[in-house]
Amino acid sequence: MAQIESLFVTRLYRARLDEFPPAIDTGELEGSCLSIAADDEAGQEWCAENGYPGYTSYASLTDLPWRFPVFAELVEALDRHVAAFVEDLEFDLDGRALRLEDLWINILPEGGTHSSHIHPHSVISGTTYVAVPDGAGALKLEDPRSARMMAAPVRRKGARRELQSFVYVAPKAGEVLLWESWLRHEVPMNMAAQERISISFNYAWG
Repeated sequence: MAQIESLFVTRLYRARLDEFPPAIDTGELEGSCLSIAADDEAGQEWCAENGYPGYTSYASLTDLPWRFPVFAELVEALDRHVAAFVEDLEFDLDGRALRLEDLWINILPEGGTHSSHIHPHSVISGTTYVAVPDGAGALKLEDPRSARMMAAPVRRKGARRELQSFVYVAPKAGEVLLWESWLRHEVPMNMAAQERISISFNYAWG
């Protein structure tokens, strides 16, 4: 009898942020994101110059955990989530740890998107979700084999989740998602009237 197994599996980690301590005050976190966005003139200018809808602190602020205690608490919780994911991935870190490399705020207004991309030079990337209004859209993940499929036919509509070319994950406020940094992903258009607020991050090895 033929035997078929799945090889080279792509893992996606999904959990409530509060699954690990410390307990994060989500209201304080949201207020801090909005306050930083309002005061960060350099970030606002970068977004305007680069056609980024809404606001991101990616190119302007590198010290959020130092500026606001709630971000320092967030990093403590994220460290624990990443450690759990690393254990699942069975990485041999050779005595070295994965450490937070950067962390930034994303605020997408109605109509805002973030095009398909990867996070080079990192090992684990992820996002924790602060405000996800109805209609904000799901995170879109792309099968990393897409560039190698060449003449392969498209998958049937309704194909098993692990065989789909694109997988959509609808996050909820208070959740954290983690994936390996080579996994291509994008944020489809925010169809909600309210802003979609999230905090993204990278972890590097060494």
